[in-house]
Amino acid sequence: MVAFLGMGLLGSSFVRAMIGKGMQVQVWNRTASRATALEAYGAKAFENAADAVKGADRIYLTLKDDASVDEVLAAASAGLKPGAIIIDHTTTSAEGAALRTQTWKERGFVYQHAPVFMGPANALEGTGNILVSGDQELISQLEPELAPFTGKVLNFGPEPGKAAAIKLMGNLFLVTFTAGLSDMLSLCKALNIQLDEVYSLFNSWNPGAQVVPRIKRLTSGTYDEPSWELNMSRKDTQLFINAATENGTHLAVIPAIAEEMDRWIAKGHGSQDWTVIAKDNIPA
Repeated sequence: MVAFLGMGLLGSSFVRAMIGKGMQVQVWNRTASRATALEAYGAKAFENAADAVKGADRIYLTLKDDASVDEVLAAASAGLKPGAIIIDHTTTSAEGAALRTQTWKERGFVYQHAPVFMGPANALEGTGNILVSGDQELISQLEPELAPFTGKVLNFGPEPGKAAAIKLMGNLFLVTFTAGLSDMLSLCKALNIQLDEVYSLFNSWNPGAQVVPRIKRLTSGTYDEPSWELNMSRKDTQLFINAATENGTHLAVIPAIAEEMDRWIAKGHGSQDWTVIAKDNIPA
């Protein structure tokens, strides 16, 4: 018997997958209709969180943020079964995940943060990635349970909150990547580049394959043998900005990058590789 709190798109898909694997699932959502909709698939919906978790050995969460997790768990606490394990898939702060791990341990319960790189389709299909960190004995116990619901369980070691930090890093990349694509489409609009031409390029040229080599270049600490000088990349960046301005389209990300480039050029790095702009950001 498991309980699932938070019936958004991701949570609902997880529940449907669990039911498909023969599990009994009790569900709750702040907007009750989202929970009752899952009864058509075999879930049992409850009006309050405390009733939803009664008798459950595992309590899963997919909520909005730290505040909502704390609020919902407080509301559910009266119904928690001794020995129940809380598995939280919510994207939260690293500090919040670590604090909840300790707080619920002091209350006699186990809390495991397990954020995901999964969309609703992944949750239905059992693909994607679940991230974990913390008590390695507990993770060894939970991994066989989590594995069927994802393509891979990624274990980032014994530090509570590390998985939350990794999830934030990944989400920052996705936000930046998507905003960059939006700017790219804006430039396409300005330069009369059609979508079929965009697809034609990226079906042949996959810049995603450059992520790991580019990180290595950014973090190498050596910038004196440039493959693309900062001055030249800044020149191209200005071409983007000019084309958008002249044709009435908007760039959201590129102007901020241009400012950062200008800052490094002013410090005398214009003839170095343009990856020098990451020099002060390299983790120890």
